[in-house]
Amino acid sequence: MSFTRAILPGERLHLQHGPIDLIIGCDGDRARGFDAACAAFEGVLERLVDELDLLRRDGWGATRPPGVVAGPVAQRMVRAVARHVGFVTPMAAVAGSVADHVLAGMCMRADLRRAYVNNGGDIAIWLEAGERFRVAMAGSGGQIGIGGGDGIGGIATSGRGGRSLSRGIADAVTVLAADAAAADVAATLIANAVDLPGHGAIRREPANEVRPDSDLGAREVVVAVGALDKGDVEQALARGAALAEEMRDKGLIRGAALALRGEIRIAGAEQFIEAEEATDA
Repeated sequence: MSFTRAILPGERLHLQHGPIDLIIGCDGDRARGFDAACAAFEGVLERLVDELDLLRRDGWGATRPPGVVAGPVAQRMVRAVARHVGFVTPMAAVAGSVADHVLAGMCMRADLRRAYVNNGGDIAIWLEAGERFRVAMAGSGGQIGIGGGDGIGGIATSGRGGRSLSRGIADAVTVLAADAAAADVAATLIANAVDLPGHGAIRREPANEVRPDSDLGAREVVVAVGALDKGDVEQALARGAALAEEMRDKGLIRGAALALRGEIRIAGAEQFIEAEEATDA
């Protein structure tokens, strides 16, 4: 076994290998579900590393994509980004795709009523009818609550201060979608759109100077945000909300919640927002 495995309080499974860190929970045949998660996780990082050069390239939605990937997680990543226009590499969907892959293995091998795989805040979810799942919504005092039959299998959050670089100024963008890979790439793109191009309070640097191995190359990312007035915040959120609504209209996401400087904008996810209580992940 090339990764570490531990049982956490609350009967949750922790799997870790290199930069991949998963928290997993399930109801039903838990022992079989956890064993299935381990089986699905075996070799994931190695296969991603083998195809990393291709996965850092743009153009997967084009008529002639840059190549063909073989790994199951890499294939999920490519499918997720191919539905979007503009610059985006499969790396925008890596966390969600890993979560989806492990969850699929669990559901295929174990009889589960409810299961989730949380990969650093990007969460793949399976719910039978009547089951519920709740998670805190970043940037607000609320939480997201979904049920079996809602058509949501993934929740992802992106923005400044997360694990990845951002081209926008959002504190957090949380997206609900059919799976975690779709939510992951959409959250990245919407967070990038929450922006004020040319604003003097926003400092940017080339991504490859901030992080030499970034798939963004020399494209500028936000490294600091100074004072913004209320109008600035509203304008930036409106830009992101417009993209979120466009994605929802195209069926790419179910909804999104965008946060910046204490202000929240909801795009199509109103029915899933609840007062914060106990959460599941």
